[in-house]
Order: sequence, then structure tokens, then C-alpha cells
Amino acid sequence: MNNSNYLTSQSGAPIADDQNSLSAGERGPLLLQDWHLIEKLAHFNRERIPERIVHAKGTGAYGTFTLTKDLSDYTIADHFNGVGKQTETFVRFSTVGGEMGSADAERDPRGFAVRFYTAQGNHDIVGNNTPTFFLRDGIKFPDFIHTQKRHPQTNLKDPQAMWDFWSLNPEAMHQVTILMSDRGIPANYRQMHGYGSHTFSLWNAEGERFWVKFHFKSQQGVVNLTNEQADKLKGIDPDSSQRDMVVAITDGNFPKWTVNVQIMPEADANTYHINPFDLTKVWPHSDYPLIEIGELELNRLPQNYFAEVEQVALAPSNLVPGVGASPDKMLQARLFAYADAQRYRIGANYNQLPVNCPHATQANHHQRGGAMAGTQCPYHGSQTGGDASVNYGPSTAEPKLEDASKLIEPPLRIDGEAARYSRYDQDDFTQAGNLYRMFSEDEKQRLVATIAGSLSQTSVDVQQRMLAHFSKADADYGQRIQSALGLVV
Repeated sequence: MNNSNYLTSQSGAPIADDQNSLSAGERGPLLLQDWHLIEKLAHFNRERIPERIVHAKGTGAYGTFTLTKDLSDYTIADHFNGVGKQTETFVRFSTVGGEMGSADAERDPRGFAVRFYTAQGNHDIVGNNTPTFFLRDGIKFPDFIHTQKRHPQTNLKDPQAMWDFWSLNPEAMHQVTILMSDRGIPANYRQMHGYGSHTFSLWNAEGERFWVKFHFKSQQGVVNLTNEQADKLKGIDPDSSQRDMVVAITDGNFPKWTVNVQIMPEADANTYHINPFDLTKVWPHSDYPLIEIGELELNRLPQNYFAEVEQVALAPSNLVPGVGASPDKMLQARLFAYADAQRYRIGANYNQLPVNCPHATQANHHQRGGAMAGTQCPYHGSQTGGDASVNYGPSTAEPKLEDASKLIEPPLRIDGEAARYSRYDQDDFTQAGNLYRMFSEDEKQRLVATIAGSLSQTSVDVQQRMLAHFSKADADYGQRIQSALGLVV
């Protein structure tokens, strides 16, 4: 009998009747022995995995990264060596604070996460549409996100908590200014820039290390929405950014980004006037100019949103030989937190799913068991390699592996005493002020109106603390916020 001619259970057994439950008589109760009913209901109850705590609502697409500048002087990473080399990519865009059903046009940072399916494994750059962030230390991240979510009693968004937290953490000033400015509501995902945001490391065949920041510049230009435009769009089409991406790729208008890097020699970090590992800061382009290295094009939509976008498990810990981490405290925390979140959401073997397994190379490890063990990568089959009965190494049961010493990251010199350093960079205001002074008069007016509209919903002491921060960034900045709030200092 050919089961392909029948509806079957998950185990492949043909189903005789998919429309009527097994009952004790026509009007009687159902029987627990109706295993097909149980299977359907049990699977239905589990069709949704826990949504991401942040970046819950997103859009994904496949594409290609084409290298236009060889970086072998800086890194041994395969996808950055050889002009013209093409690497398959997957990009997930997202809002940050909203739930799965929230609108795309919210005032919120946008996630901009890029996966390179390289010949040496998956390399993920899990960034945002901003070059900075609100915090410099990951220990504050859970508290910060709690302020962006709903109040535990009222289940409503809570401006008091949000601004109270920011007023007590002036390191957020740069990112707050970005978020509340015209840059705070991208019109869609195609017409915005992306950034790796963190500082990462590169190392070359000579063992030299360089610090690097990644920039993705939209070739479609940058378009943002005003508050009024966003409010209308949220009511007309809550899925506006998702729809925009689907329509563009379906119509063959493949979005593209120019990929750039900033590169800093390792020794410069010791003397540079800005802490290069502080995520609340940017590296001035006058000191470390952008170097164009390639082009990212998105040209293929996923076939199954849940399997490929909802279950994609991007993580900054997905690094490859030639690309490493840095002492960036936020990055250090994310190296653990993101992969751990995926294990919780999806299961221990999430990397065996097609969207997560390496597409251009074979995985080979000793991890066995756990949920979804045995899931086959459609690109390379088994994700263990070698003898599946062996779960340890070294082992005489498996062939000797190639010497990988040439792939080892050069040592990083670490100085200082182990302690909890609270304020290693006192200047939280200069770059925020510089950004404010870049804005046109109209942009400043809209920035002030947006801040005042939200900050006015908080207590006076929070307003006073924030006003002091705005004034330290720029006296005019603070004066305008004070006037808009009607505060007497």
C-alpha cells in the first residue's frame, strides 16, 4: 500500500476518518483511545512556541552577500576572503518591544540580524537599525526590558517606568535621542540602515587582531514616518513592513544594502579617547572611516513563516574562524543569553532545523539526545557526523580530525582586577549633544514634541532628572524640553 495516497498520522499510519471522533454511541462521550484525535489536539496545543521576549514580531528573507573587497589582511574568515565570493544569507528584521500582534509602525528600534551561511559555519551579526544602544552592561538588560513591556498590574505600557529607568541611567541618552527623533519610526525594513552595533574582532593568518564594526547602508535610501503618519498606518495596516518586504521581493525589486566596516588596530583601543567597547558610543568616521566591502541582496522569501522566520535562531555567539567577540560588556552578556533563549524557546537541538543548520558545511560534534534529536538537515543529513553512537572525544572509534590549530584566535591580553566597575566612562552626554546639533530646526521641534508627549505622563521628579540629562547634552535641548513640559527648575 502506498501511504502517499492517504492522509496519515505523524508516524505515517493511514487515517480512515479525519472528520469524526471516536465516540461511545452516536451521542455518547468520546473515547481516550482515539489516538488520532489526541494527536491532532496535542499538536494544535503546541503549534506556537513561546514568542521571543524581545523582537517578537519579525520579517525574514533569504539573499546573497557578495564580497567586493578582499579582507585577508584583516581576517581568515572564508566569506571575507576572495573578491566576488558569494555567500547565502538570511536576514530577520523586527520591532523590539511589541508582542507578535503589535503594529510594525511603532516608535521602536528595529532588529537587523544577518546570518551568513559560510563554508566554515554560520556567522550571525545580530544587530539593530541604530549604531548604539541604551545600555553598556548586560546585567541591566532584564530591568530595562521590563520597563518597555507592560505594567505587571495594569497590563498597560508604562511611561513612568520607562523614563524613570532612563533618568537613573544617563548612559541611555544617545539612544534615547535617536529613538525619539525622526529616526525612531522607520517606514519599512527596506529603507533603513542596519548595524552590528557591537565591536567585534577580526584576526588574520599572521595572528594580528583588529577591532571591527559592521554597517549595512540601505541602497533604497532611508525613509521614516512622523507620529501622525505612523498612527494612521498602524490602523490601516498593522503588518505594513511585512507586507512591504513581501511585495518588493515578489515583484523582483530585491532590496540591497552596501556593507561597510570600520576597522581599528588592536593597540589603538588602549589609548583611544572613547572606550571602543562601549555600546552607547559610536566611533567617529573621521578617525575610522567606513570601508566598503560588499553588497547584501535579499531575493527569496521563506516558504514557511513559522519554520523559517519564527524558528530561526540567530545568536551573536554564532562566530566563525577569523571573527570573534570583544570585551564589549553587552556583547559578552548576549553571547550567553541569545543561544540560551533559543534553547528555551525551541529546544536543545534547534540548530538541526533547516533554517539554523549550516548550509555550506557539515556539522560534526558529540552532542546527543534532547528534544528533536535526529532531525535531519536537508543540506547535509545528520548533524553529528561520524559515528552517531559516539558521544565523546577524543575517541578511537572515530577517524582523527584535521589539525585545527591554524584556526585558533590569537590570545587577548587582559589587565586589571576582577571587580564590578560601575562608571568606567563618565561622558554620557557629548555624543547625544552632537547628534542633537546635527538636526534641522524642524527635526528638533518634532524631537522635543515627541519627548514631551511621553515624558509628561511621568512624575515631576523623573521629569526633573531627565531635564538635567538633556541640558548636559545641549543647553538648548534641555531648555526646549523644559518649556514644552512647563517645568520650573
